[in-house]
Amino acid sequence: MNDHKRDMTLLLQLSDPHIREPGRLAYGRINTAPYLAQAVQTILRQPQRPDAIVITGDLTDFGRAAEYEHLQSLLAPLADVALYLLPGNHDERQQLRASFPAHAYLGNGEFVQYSVPIGDLQLVTLDTVTPGESHGTLCARRLEWLAAELERQRHKPVVIAMHHPPFRTLIGHMDKIGLLSGAAELEAIVARHLNVERVICGHLHRSIQVRFGGTIASTVPSPAHQVCLDLDPDAASAWTYEPPAYALHALPKGGRLVSHLAASGAFEGPFPFHDGGKLID
Repeated sequence: MNDHKRDMTLLLQLSDPHIREPGRLAYGRINTAPYLAQAVQTILRQPQRPDAIVITGDLTDFGRAAEYEHLQSLLAPLADVALYLLPGNHDERQQLRASFPAHAYLGNGEFVQYSVPIGDLQLVTLDTVTPGESHGTLCARRLEWLAAELERQRHKPVVIAMHHPPFRTLIGHMDKIGLLSGAAELEAIVARHLNVERVICGHLHRSIQVRFGGTIASTVPSPAHQVCLDLDPDAASAWTYEPPAYALHALPKGGRLVSHLAASGAFEGPFPFHDGGKLID
């Protein structure tokens, strides 16, 4: 990676790796580990090093100690980049904390919510987990914490990260296990803070964007498997081997946040457009 001085903050977002124990298949079919390893290698080949990486939930498939141990080994090549984790509905909060004891930001309270500076950005995370359930929840306590934190950060660009997206995606089976309470209240809070640059989410295993509270809310693909794009409200719950990806959120100094979707994998190129100053014919 090129670490030359730059007037830019780079926050990379991964989501939903769904890591199992070594050799175990998710859904009886897919070994998710090689896909995360591929994403890590793609990140290491990027021209610019991210200032931090946030993984927006479903780190593992069942929240087991052996799964988190495997996750640690897969992420080890990124050890020199600040890494921030948050739980999804497939995770287990206490095991996450026990497995990543050096990650003090995970805290020891009921929820895994934290606020950390990343260059010129402030990353503020929300815990949407409903223990024992697939759907998400934002209760009054979690929202009150967010409102207070956004007030403290009102003069700084903010990215809010969470697992369940706070909007309808029109993928019926996923909306049934989406954020089922607190979305309207969250949007009202976000709308009061024009410095919120993005609300970034996981859960959907797809790239989706929507206007939300005066800003943009979005989801990203998984580094492994994707949810099928079928907007029939009665479509079956299914996944596909569509190409994996992650997001790179770039904030130039004094500018606006720009979000890029990056394909995970090795591809031919780069090839020049020009030769000797002329477009190649």
